[in-house]
Amino acid sequence: MIKFSLVCDKDHEFEGWFGSNAEFDDQQKKNFVSCPVCGSTNVFKALMAPSVAGTKKSTDENLPAAQVGMGNQLPAEMVEQLREIKQYVEKNSENVGDKFPEEARKIHYGETEARGIYGKASIEEAANLVDEGIGVVPIPDLPEDKN
Repeated sequence: MIKFSLVCDKDHEFEGWFGSNAEFDDQQKKNFVSCPVCGSTNVFKALMAPSVAGTKKSTDENLPAAQVGMGNQLPAEMVEQLREIKQYVEKNSENVGDKFPEEARKIHYGETEARGIYGKASIEEAANLVDEGIGVVPIPDLPEDKN
């Protein structure tokens, strides 16, 4: 799944999740993508800052304000929501493992069929994909993944 920052012609900003860049383009052409504020179907991708998961342990200095003092422990509701997202991605996408950067490029450049994929990428590989305009969203490790 790819998360896009979107904006309508009335400058309302919102987010949308799509199986691929091609899926967004197809839905946009068919006017299936609409602004949740005003209902406009004149919707475009907005500029996005890269969102790349790291392997470095977080410290209280670089945690969002809501997490300071919580260490690496997330609220149970957030973990459950992340678990549901992860299950959805795994159920509706193909696991390409360590070949994720290569497969993402093939899909982006039209060298293979558009489809939802997930897998592994280093921080550098993910940053390079974002630099190429390829939308990636990190899937966090959940408590059960660490057992």
